[in-house]
Amino acid sequence: MSSLTIEALRVQQVVLDVTVKDAEIVCLSGPSGSGKSLLLRAMADLIPHQGRVRLDDIGCDTLPAHQWRRQVGLLPAESQWWRDRVGDHFTDPEPAWFEQLGFSMDVLDWELARCSTGEKQRLAILRLLCQRPKALLLDEPTASLDPGSVSQAETLLQNYVRDTAAPAIWVTHDPQQQQRVARRRLVIHHDRVVEEQL
Repeated sequence: MSSLTIEALRVQQVVLDVTVKDAEIVCLSGPSGSGKSLLLRAMADLIPHQGRVRLDDIGCDTLPAHQWRRQVGLLPAESQWWRDRVGDHFTDPEPAWFEQLGFSMDVLDWELARCSTGEKQRLAILRLLCQRPKALLLDEPTASLDPGSVSQAETLLQNYVRDTAAPAIWVTHDPQQQQRVARRRLVIHHDRVVEEQL
């Protein structure tokens, strides 16, 4: 079980202080351009930032960046693919998870060029989970999905959080999704982050 603690994390003018407990999802919302994605990138130690981020008692400043990102997994809004074949992006695929998102295991033999935007988004979720991170940073993980796929992805991500006791921060603009996946949300208002119960 892990908790993710963010203390005085400053990106541009936005300052964030929050602790996300084990097996908890906290939603993060705010206007476009308010800094949501930058905050997640700072938590993943991908950009310079002020403040501290800790997973339990381990600070991101105490580990090499690649080791931190193995434990605190970021799903960006637009995932990158660096090889031609889907399977080349997976080292330990979990067949049950693929099935939950509507794929058979032969998807690993597909060329990425044949994948739709929604298929790539579902595969990006699977790629992240197959790395077994201890905490999740999710930047609009279902934004490009149809309603059926949204439901499947929400269920898979919620089950992962519950089964692994991973803390998660989930960026979404959808108030209904916030109600479905979380009990707390953080809303960025100018340079302030306000916590609200759902």
